[in-house]
Amino acid sequence: MAPPAASPPAPSTGLGLRLGPSGLIEVACSFDAVTQAQLRAIRPRGHWNGRRHCWEFPPAAALGLQALLAHRFPVSQELAEWIGWLLQPLPPLPPHRALVAAAAPAEPLTDGRQLFAHQRLAVRWLLARRGAVLADAMGLGKTLTALVAARGLVRLADCRILVIAPVGLHHHWRQEAASLGLRLELHSWARLPQQLPEAGTVLIADEAHHAQNRAARRTQAFLRLARHPRLRAIWLLSGTPMKNGRPLQLLPLLEAIGHPLADDRRAFEERYCQGHWREQGGRRIWQANGASQLEELQRLLRPLLLHRRKEQCLDLPPKRRLLLPVQLSPAAGDRFDQRLQRVVEAYRLRARRGEVRRDAELLAVLTALRRIASRSKLPAALALLDELDHRREGPVVVFTAFLASARLLQRLLGGEARAVLLSGAVPPPRRQGLVDRFQAGDCPVLIATYGTGGLGFTLHRARHVVLLERPWTPGDAEQAEDRCHRIGMGAMLTSHWLQLGVADQLVDGLISSKEERIAVTFQSRRQRLPRAALPVLVRELLDRW
Repeated sequence: MAPPAASPPAPSTGLGLRLGPSGLIEVACSFDAVTQAQLRAIRPRGHWNGRRHCWEFPPAAALGLQALLAHRFPVSQELAEWIGWLLQPLPPLPPHRALVAAAAPAEPLTDGRQLFAHQRLAVRWLLARRGAVLADAMGLGKTLTALVAARGLVRLADCRILVIAPVGLHHHWRQEAASLGLRLELHSWARLPQQLPEAGTVLIADEAHHAQNRAARRTQAFLRLARHPRLRAIWLLSGTPMKNGRPLQLLPLLEAIGHPLADDRRAFEERYCQGHWREQGGRRIWQANGASQLEELQRLLRPLLLHRRKEQCLDLPPKRRLLLPVQLSPAAGDRFDQRLQRVVEAYRLRARRGEVRRDAELLAVLTALRRIASRSKLPAALALLDELDHRREGPVVVFTAFLASARLLQRLLGGEARAVLLSGAVPPPRRQGLVDRFQAGDCPVLIATYGTGGLGFTLHRARHVVLLERPWTPGDAEQAEDRCHRIGMGAMLTSHWLQLGVADQLVDGLISSKEERIAVTFQSRRQRLPRAALPVLVRELLDRW
């Protein structure tokens, strides 16, 4: 069957068949009972999208839709091109055994390194799947594992390798690819390509949790690539695939790899996300931010999601966490209360003026409380750093969520001679240089914000890591610690959690609750921690304050 002649792109409100932003086929047509019945009979099934006022079908339904509707409605140029590729599919891939042999996971790299046993196993596992999530813990070498697996497809199927990764990790990807003699096409999550090469592509998405928000344009552009007819394989890499402990965050990743659980979004949300309707302001709103049936979800994810912890794969020195309660002097406590009171009064004044929402006061006050507490903990952090230096137990990495606290701490330590600062304000080309200074022993302290220092850098020289406060998600806290807990470290890593008052206790309690959800989903654990709604916890916190 010949592909339909390309028609001018159909506007979002016009009639016709077009390619949607996430790679689904959209059918916009006037209502008549016969056409609606015919659309319901198309397989794979489609569903009605009320927001975009059209039917949506997976690309596999393209030929059936073409036969039914192409002679009656215009077809966009992009969709016509996709249908043409579907009519001329790529040749089948060689058998798994041949792909593994071509990947040669036991072959030494040009720099003399060899893959660990857990990496060789993961190479075989990836090559057996056209879509998969490699969710090993940070530091287990997911980058090199994915590239070695892709080498098998390059050698036997003449595939291109397209990698999506944060800009700060591009240098690392180029280095690892060079050690394998591979050529990459690198893109950042902020600038995704529109199309894939016609010859066939292995798509590797690093830090794949960047695509956890289904409504974001970035996620939709990524799903469009994941559904491309010229895609040979798609492998997602993320040590935190459920970063905030919500199964809903998994759904776009499951869509990208073609997991059957993602075929019916509403059923997934009802079964695993406590999806339900609730009344708000006279309107019915669908909510699916909970978690349920996690043991069942874990069993169903297992075939296409590989998650292993460091202690299962490597003989690393242990990591321990220590809570360090911080007590303020009476004078410091009074200043703390006065600062927070000014924040509350200023917010309420802006709310009366209509500049901010009244119902967001709780979270605004909590954020201000955390920022003030971060600054108030700096004397305790300085005392801890001095003690570690006196006992010759450095070097130390300090993480904080607030840039102002990071800059002030660097100043109090004496500037760049003693502490380098790694933050988003540092241009990407300079960041690795600061890390190299710390790793070489030129300075004993590295201070970093979570969003920059917790991503992609190796800091295994550190023997201690200090978390001035914790981020909202357990994945970010774990990533920060695991920048230091990696292959090559020489001694036990101690993670110090500075904790000041009920605000830190609340966030740390949320992290524990979310970590428990993640453990149940990925590690076959059954125990649970109770968790109250965040607004209730914040209200209780402010009442106590």
